[in-house]
Amino acid sequence: MPLSRRHLLLAGAGAGAALGLAAVPAAATGRPFGRYGSPAARPDDRFRYVDPHGRGDFTTVQAAVTAASGSGWTLVLAPGTYRETVAVGSARTDMTWIGAAEDPRATVVVYDNAAGTQKPDGSGTYGTSGSATTTVAADGFTARWITFANDWLRADHPGVPGTQAVAVKVQGDRSAFTHCRFLGHQDTLYADSRSLTAFARQYYAHCYIEGDVDFVFGRATAVYEHCHFRTLTRTDLTGAPYGFVFAPSTAGANPLGYLVTRSRVTSEAPDGYYKLARPWVPSSDPTALPMLTVRDTWLGPGIDAVAPYTNMSAAHPWQSMRFREYANSGPGAVVPVPENRPQLTPEEAAAHTRRRYLGDWRPYDHDDH
Repeated sequence: MPLSRRHLLLAGAGAGAALGLAAVPAAATGRPFGRYGSPAARPDDRFRYVDPHGRGDFTTVQAAVTAASGSGWTLVLAPGTYRETVAVGSARTDMTWIGAAEDPRATVVVYDNAAGTQKPDGSGTYGTSGSATTTVAADGFTARWITFANDWLRADHPGVPGTQAVAVKVQGDRSAFTHCRFLGHQDTLYADSRSLTAFARQYYAHCYIEGDVDFVFGRATAVYEHCHFRTLTRTDLTGAPYGFVFAPSTAGANPLGYLVTRSRVTSEAPDGYYKLARPWVPSSDPTALPMLTVRDTWLGPGIDAVAPYTNMSAAHPWQSMRFREYANSGPGAVVPVPENRPQLTPEEAAAHTRRRYLGDWRPYDHDDH
């Protein structure tokens, strides 16, 4: 019997293997903390180890987060699968999570709620935001070498209408993720903010993100640099499109939305079966003006080159949104119909850089490789 996608996803043997990283057994033995020492050698009182096998200060990530009141905590996560939901409240600022194995496939935080999943107390369903495996509301959050996943599968729940299943929802300003994986199907990475007027800056570097429908979405001011986006195949559909990579919902008052630079988009689906983006204008913000700039990025054949953008709602056509491209390459980046692919001029492109989007916050200074 073949392995299900859930097993492949967590083992790192599925599409995520495209990262080219060596697998690390979840049940690692011996010293699990690598260069980070051992629980007996913690450098300060705001440094905690989490190990699902009981060799650290806590066995669950949520227990460690709950105990880490205040700001400036570092949690080192030993190799293993942490099947739980985790919430980092807004008061826990400047928190850092580090995967001890320095391989994101070795440390996995995963759960399987969907928007349509019934809550245990019978009070209704979780909704999109409530489905998130990990929710980060605090400013200054940093994560490195960790997989954030939601392994809820449509095929396992054919009667559930709400198929959004978020791996991580990020709302805080100055949120940085490097060498991380984000795994799911619909609505994998929710790059958002805490309110319509909060322009949360987020930085994703050297990350792997996979999904099918709107799997990178929200209203954050977010930079994706040296990232790999992978579109998945689907067995529940017979024709195109299978889905959409980006669905920004940038607030109209925010001059900056999503910037994708020096990245790549690949696919395990047939050629041309994915749209690059569609604008999301949520009912909570009818004045949203979604913004997406994709530049210096390789777009594979999975992207519909003739018509890479489409509408989510006829009331908000993509042509009225802030969608632009510049200097992209690959079969999905050809421009057979120019009006379908708005391009920046070189002068305009000079204003679409990570430095402008992130301002005086420069998380890339120590990770530009």
